[in-house]
Order: sequence, then structure tokens, then C-alpha cells
Amino acid sequence: MHWLTFTTDHGHEITVPNLAKLSTEQVEEKLDALDLDYVVLDSVDYNKDYPKYSVVEQDPLPGAKVKVGRKIYIKTNASGFSSVKIPDLIDKTYREAVPTLKSLGLEEGTITYIPNLGKDMVLEMRFKGRNLKVGDRVLKASKIDLVLGDGNESYTEPADSTAKPIEQTPTNEQ
Repeated sequence: MHWLTFTTDHGHEITVPNLAKLSTEQVEEKLDALDLDYVVLDSVDYNKDYPKYSVVEQDPLPGAKVKVGRKIYIKTNASGFSSVKIPDLIDKTYREAVPTLKSLGLEEGTITYIPNLGKDMVLEMRFKGRNLKVGDRVLKASKIDLVLGDGNESYTEPADSTAKPIEQTPTNEQ
């Protein structure tokens, strides 16, 4: 039993430090001092709350007890936002448009209303003052401004219409 205790380093544990927001160079220095190793698993989508290439996630979590030589697995922040294609939101309702934008990592910007028959119908999409077309690319987390119909315009026939009213003829019913 004494041999097993000595071989497995029973009772000798190291507390895992918090590596969040540290660069890989800082992680290496910190873990080398504790006789721990690290493995970079992947980079995750850019998170503006963390510096570029810094640690976003780690396993085991900070405060966990591990043995000497244990590997700490980390995921790092990407260098910037990736770009996404603008979806076709024209003639969709506001209720349909907002979840679609959010699912792509985009944010709802300013809402503007213009006279139109369709209430809350998306008529235009804008980014930094310029109109967007379907398929244009913008960076994730961009704010997309929407121009919506106010529903106050009613349908009217053109004044020069040559259409005649339909005349109804009596039917012979017995």
C-alpha cells in the first residue's frame, strides 16, 4: 500500500489556477511553475469581452484539484468576428426578421417606419447608412437597421383607371 501511495502521488494535489483572459505565453509560464501542462484545443467564435487569442474556456475549471503533470485543456478567443451573409428579410414581418438576425449573430439596430400598407413589414435593411442587399457580407455582432412599414397607407385605385364597375344582372329564380 505504501508503494501505491508513493507511485500515485496520493495526497499531493495542485489547485488549478484561473487562466481566463491570459495569453498562451502567460498560461505556459503559470502552468510550468505548477508542474502542469496545457493543450490548446481550438479557438472559439470571437468574444469582445476577451482579448484576442486569450483563454476563454478551460478544463478542469479553476479551483479544481489535480495531480502533478496533469494537462489543462484550453480554448482561445479568435482574432476577430467572422462575416455572415445578409439573409432575405424583405417582405418578412418584424417578428420573423429579428430572430433570423440573432441566429446569425447579428443585432437589431435602429427601427424606422415609413408609410406602407404592410404594418411592421421589412422594406429595407441598412448597415452604417447604406442599403444592404441579400447576400451582402457583414461582420457578426453588426447592428442591422430595419425600415418597416407603418400600416397607415391604404390601397387606392389609380385615378386614371378605365375599368368599369361590374354590373349585376338579375337572375331568374323561381
